[in-house]
Amino acid sequence: MDDAAFLDHLASDYAHLRDAADAAEPVVPVPACPGWTMADLVSHVAVVYLHKVTIMRTGLWPQSWPPAGLAEEPPLPLLRRAYGELTEAFAEHAPADPTPTWYDPDQTVAFWIRRMAQETVIHRIDAEQAAGLPVTPVPDDLAVDGADEVLKRFLAYDSVHWPDEFSQLKGGHLAGEGGRDAITVMAGETAWTVRPSPREVLVEDGASDDPTVVVEAAPGRMLRWLWGRAGDDAVGVTGDPEWARYLRRMMAEVTQ
Repeated sequence: MDDAAFLDHLASDYAHLRDAADAAEPVVPVPACPGWTMADLVSHVAVVYLHKVTIMRTGLWPQSWPPAGLAEEPPLPLLRRAYGELTEAFAEHAPADPTPTWYDPDQTVAFWIRRMAQETVIHRIDAEQAAGLPVTPVPDDLAVDGADEVLKRFLAYDSVHWPDEFSQLKGGHLAGEGGRDAITVMAGETAWTVRPSPREVLVEDGASDDPTVVVEAAPGRMLRWLWGRAGDDAVGVTGDPEWARYLRRMMAEVTQ
């Protein structure tokens, strides 16, 4: 996907999120985020947007966040303001412009364009579920890209950069130190091979020739399952189901 497509998806999902929040009481709970209300969700997204605006405009990672005063702004007006500032910041920069990110291999504005598109589609789903609305289908291109991002830039990257936390996975690791077992993830026609160990997870494009388990679903359903926004009935499992549950536990660790 190119940056223009990400921005188009961002605009669409922001609008769905805003409308879902506007249709519900601020105190309704968010099913996928225990302890959060709709107001908490909306404020979270707004604060995330403004955090990225600050990074892009200053070229620095904020040392203290969030700034004083944000908590006093009503959630929906804050979200509208934050989205406006985010899109203005993206318009002020070329995607290739340098800016700090948490992902060492990509220190550009393009990273945040992609990340904010993916952040918004997941929280748009949260808002629709909280409001009791039908969940708008995630377009295949965005869903496949989101699966790729969360597997490579969250699961694989986090397992290496925060190994001590990852090694203490809730429920323990099934994989041994050698990491020989393979999990194939298929979102539609696109596949990845996940090779876990207690200290590192490798993610490769394409399906394994000899997987311990294959987990597959249509792209949108796969994206929601990887992010914990759909139950296990959203995916098909061929092989050892315990390894499918193991993948889900690893995903919960790196996306919480």
